[in-house]
Amino acid sequence: MISIGSAGGGRKRVGYAEVNGVRLWYETHGSGRPLVLLHGGFGAVETFAAIRPALAGRRQVISVDLQGHGRTADVDRPLRYESMADDVAALIVHLNLREADVLGFSLGGGVALRMAIQHRRLLRRLVVVSAPCRRQGWFSDVLAGMPEPAEAAGERMRGTPPEQLYQQVAPRPQDWPRLWAKTGELLRREYDWSPEVATVTTPTLLVFADADSIRTGHMVEFFGLLGGGQRDGAWDGAGRPASRLAVLPGLTHYDIVDSPALPAAVLPFLTHTLPSAPTP
Repeated sequence: MISIGSAGGGRKRVGYAEVNGVRLWYETHGSGRPLVLLHGGFGAVETFAAIRPALAGRRQVISVDLQGHGRTADVDRPLRYESMADDVAALIVHLNLREADVLGFSLGGGVALRMAIQHRRLLRRLVVVSAPCRRQGWFSDVLAGMPEPAEAAGERMRGTPPEQLYQQVAPRPQDWPRLWAKTGELLRREYDWSPEVATVTTPTLLVFADADSIRTGHMVEFFGLLGGGQRDGAWDGAGRPASRLAVLPGLTHYDIVDSPALPAAVLPFLTHTLPSAPTP
């Protein structure tokens, strides 16, 4: 890892970690308890540029480029939420972190949720932003518009903002069509993690926009699987679940990670003392 100046002053530490056969790029900003950030599809660490200063003012923020994204070159395996969750877990171990908080957005939210299922001992708290726990949680028109799993479709996306970012930072810019096709194949696979989510013990904050790509009914369903919405919280808060639900007004799936409302919702959850589990 090397340390370099960052915009707005201060230092950031950047580097690669060799984990699970992937050379995983990560950047570290700030200090304190570690918070790992996982971007959405076709994104990179830059996804969180607007809110990272607010988070890094309170935490050691570790931003990761997932397999095939950003500065992390692709490897000869499919894109899967499960394997990317294994990669991030291996990074946490590589960095000698006993445990970490993890925040994932969209595709990264799916990866973060799989970490809570597969590697819960490494997670202190989990934040899932604008991601469902089953594929049918997306609106039907969003599902229909998922990327085509074909490299030719990726070629047609030349010149778009995600492709332009990829050209700027990717170690093999020519891999863009391959990333498009592999991401499309991932996003079109059916999944339903509801039974596993119901067993998650990591305190979790679900964050959605009120005009999100996720159905409002699914937001409530997801929260219910985590123990939310089952009872009155009681006058003294004794009935509150360990997990929380935030629906941020006036936002969409496409601008939620740029809004100051997101760190304003996340930071209190990460720092608040959790209530004791209510008596059934």
